[in-house]
Parts: sequence; structure tokens; C-alpha cells
Amino acid sequence: MIDLEDIIGRDSEMIFLGEIAIRTVVMFLLILTILRLSGRRGVRQLTVFEVAIIISLGSAAGDPMFQSDIPIVYAVIVFTCVILVYKLVTWLASRSQKVTYLLEGKVLQVVQDGMFDIKHENDSEFSKMEFFSELRNLNVEHLGQVREGVLEIDGTLSVLFYADEEVRYGLPLFPSSYIKVDIANSEGPFACMYCGVVEHELNKALPQCRRCGKDNWTIAINIQRYS
Repeated sequence: MIDLEDIIGRDSEMIFLGEIAIRTVVMFLLILTILRLSGRRGVRQLTVFEVAIIISLGSAAGDPMFQSDIPIVYAVIVFTCVILVYKLVTWLASRSQKVTYLLEGKVLQVVQDGMFDIKHENDSEFSKMEFFSELRNLNVEHLGQVREGVLEIDGTLSVLFYADEEVRYGLPLFPSSYIKVDIANSEGPFACMYCGVVEHELNKALPQCRRCGKDNWTIAINIQRYS
């Protein structure tokens, strides 16, 4: 049988409920103060190191909110140590590029001159389909519209576009056009479905891509971007 007192709290515990409310408010305000002092950026801009800091602060803040045997001053000490470490490491990162790369990683080249940069394809955990999705979210219909695209350290994709008169044939990114074709029975130009290189004519006997060695092709398009 369900004991409502176990859910709601017994009389001896009701007084502590008020203390929990006070502790929660105090810890919440303390978290806001610490984050403000640390110069916190938006959530989408957090690096791996900064996420670790947030997790550390959250762990230190949680227990004192509802455990009477843990004084709030303990959390204050933890917060102070975490922020000091954060400030020290960011100070070191501002003076050492190696420390910055170690903590935050590097900007990754994704697209160059309308093609995927296959030199660094193993440097990221992003799949090509995830890049497709990110580019589609930026209203990119095909790679021929993109002059350069980089994956920032916070996971966002930054893109430079060709001017309308410079748009070239490129690999389509939407499922309705990203379809493998039989080059023996199709007319080009063709785009490699792996790296995005465009060929206006292909040796149908040897259809391997000169850039990546793959042999899957789709019809390239050169539609301009919609304003």
C-alpha cells in the first residue's frame, strides 16, 4: 500500500522542506553568479572543456540543495576551486596554441571549392550525412554553391557562398536529387556521391572517381541560391 507520508513527508521532515527551498534558491543564485563571473557564453558555443566545468558545478550544487548534512559552504569551496582552475587554464590557453588545441580542438575544413575536404575526413566524428543536414539547414541545395565551409570548435558550421554568377555544378544535398545513377544510361555532368567532385564526362568502363576512388555517381546540379 502506498504511504503518502513517504511521498509528501512526515511532520518532522516538513520543516526541512522549507530549508530545501532556501538552499535551492541560494545555490541557484550562486550558480548564476559563478557563471556570470566566468563570462559564460551561449550553450551552443560551449567547448568540451567548458561542458566539463558546467557538469562539475552542477554536481557540486545538487547535493547541498536537499541534504541537510552538507553545508552550503562546501559547495562554495568547490565552486571557487573550479572557477580558479577554469581561469588558470583559459589563461594558459590564451598564451599557448597547443593548450588551446588540446582543450578545444581545431577548426575543421569541411568543404573547399565546392567539394568535401577528404584530407581531414577522419578528424571529426561527424558523418557526411550530418554535414548534409547542417548544410541543408543553411539553405544549401548543392555543394556548387559553397566556396568554403568549416566546422567550428563549438559544433556549428560556417559557410562562405559563391556569388550567383560563380555558382558551379555540384553534388546535390537533398534526398530527392541525391540518387545514384547508372552512368552508362545517363548524361552528365556527374557528381561523386562521396567527395563531391564533378565530371562532365566519365569513362564508363572505369567509373572510379579520380579524387577519392569511389564509383558512385549522381547527377550534378548548378541551381543558384534563393534569396
